[in-house]
Amino acid sequence: MYHTATLPARLHSVILNFLQMKAFLKFSLLTVLFAMACHDDAHHDHDLQAEIHHEEVIEFQGSPQALQKLTTPVSLSVNNSRSAGQNVAVYMAEYIYGPGSSEAGSTVFFSDRGNKQLTADFVPGQSLDGSDAISYYVDDTRPPSSISAGDSEAAIDASMDTWEGVACSDLGMTKIPSDGRANGFIAALFGFPNGSFGYNGDVTHNGYLPGPFFSIVLGSSNILAVTFTIIFIDENGDPADEDGDGKTDVAFREIYYNDAYAWSNDGSGIDLETVSLHEAGHGLSQAHFGKVHATDNGKVHFSPRAVMNAGYSGINRVIKGTDKGGHCSNWGNWPNN
Repeated sequence: MYHTATLPARLHSVILNFLQMKAFLKFSLLTVLFAMACHDDAHHDHDLQAEIHHEEVIEFQGSPQALQKLTTPVSLSVNNSRSAGQNVAVYMAEYIYGPGSSEAGSTVFFSDRGNKQLTADFVPGQSLDGSDAISYYVDDTRPPSSISAGDSEAAIDASMDTWEGVACSDLGMTKIPSDGRANGFIAALFGFPNGSFGYNGDVTHNGYLPGPFFSIVLGSSNILAVTFTIIFIDENGDPADEDGDGKTDVAFREIYYNDAYAWSNDGSGIDLETVSLHEAGHGLSQAHFGKVHATDNGKVHFSPRAVMNAGYSGINRVIKGTDKGGHCSNWGNWPNN
């Protein structure tokens, strides 16, 4: 501290001017640093939002016959009074490859009709069960060959509970009891057993199918799991957008697991809860997140590591900040979207 009262007047004035200039410079420097920090934060937030909503779109790898099936509108069969006769179509598929593959998971859009929106979401009041609560169903007619059906269902339930537990949203998550019903819109499209064009739940875990299913439908047997989005079609045959939010209206979503892989809940194989958590994120309207790069040794790396990374990177059962951010942007105001 400077004591200026006892100094000569001229020196007193010089020191005061110096202190004032020093204080001004310090204030100016802090202002600049603060402005730079705010700019960096704004830039970071912009990048974060861009990445949350970014979806890597690749060209469909399946056959022309498969593409034709996937893009043909279908009238739902009688399952309940609200779903009977509703026109729907497959809109997109999101999937991740198994470990050892140098390919990152991808999003494929099958529809180029109408508004060509690259996003799709559930609409309050439009659910085929008449409720705003998000329902899910676990298929028990296509059990895994590597673990018990009970262990599989427990892992899937845990993944749905994890998303339900994100504090920003209240989805009213409701599980529809398995009753052996035929289910699986995509399975029905391609003639696999127990398929159905009926509605079973907003998000349906349709069990395990062999590797050839993934080859036939998506063009690769190396896919761990896939989530299909089935959308409503309007009277003109275009993707519906009843609430006018610029997003295609989702009828329901289906998740299929590749039975060619060894699944587990104990770390001895592909961790089912991890993959289910990722695919359930797609089921709840989240896109892939994070930057992906492969090194010379063929290993795939993710930055940052998150549940919604476009690839499997080992056990990852915790919703990270980026995962939560994407989820809350979709569901934070539900059902008042």
